[in-house]
Amino acid sequence: MYSYVLDTSVFTNPEVYAQFGSDAQAALLAFVELGRQTPARFYMPTSVYDELRTIRDLGEIAARFEAVVRIRSPRRYNLQIPATVLYEFIDEVRARIDRGLRVAEEHARMGREGTSGDAGKVIARLRERYRETLRRGIIDSREDMDVLLLAYELDGILVSADEGLRRWADKVGVEIVRPENLAGILEALVEG
Repeated sequence: MYSYVLDTSVFTNPEVYAQFGSDAQAALLAFVELGRQTPARFYMPTSVYDELRTIRDLGEIAARFEAVVRIRSPRRYNLQIPATVLYEFIDEVRARIDRGLRVAEEHARMGREGTSGDAGKVIARLRERYRETLRRGIIDSREDMDVLLLAYELDGILVSADEGLRRWADKVGVEIVRPENLAGILEALVEG
């Protein structure tokens, strides 16, 4: 039996949830109905479910959603991961901090050379580039880590639009499904 571990992006990213319905609520309901028909199991860590509930009002769908998606956190205290994963993560964070520093230095020079009227633009550009440099392509939240650890623990299939989460899942050997293919995969499971 397949076990899918779901990230919030499945239900919050318009490019992903559009495969299930025209708007977020219709997509959630369609996922629940399709999920009920499949022989697969669906999981979502508690932290991710809480995050989803702050972004989307599940309303009357909540009980049906929880009937299809098991809400469960990874067993953080019992789970063992290879130490090399931590070393790679530390190396990546250090490299990103160095790149972030270079971005900040570049924008400090731009601010010094520009006029005071340009300061707001320089700061806005700095924030955007700094965030992109430090956060894109890396696990940057507890929710991301919970999804990764639960998929690792269950030997499950990760479903997420988050590039960093997919990249780190691949590093630790977690199977990955591109989220835009989820509806088609579930329909194929129902048929066969």
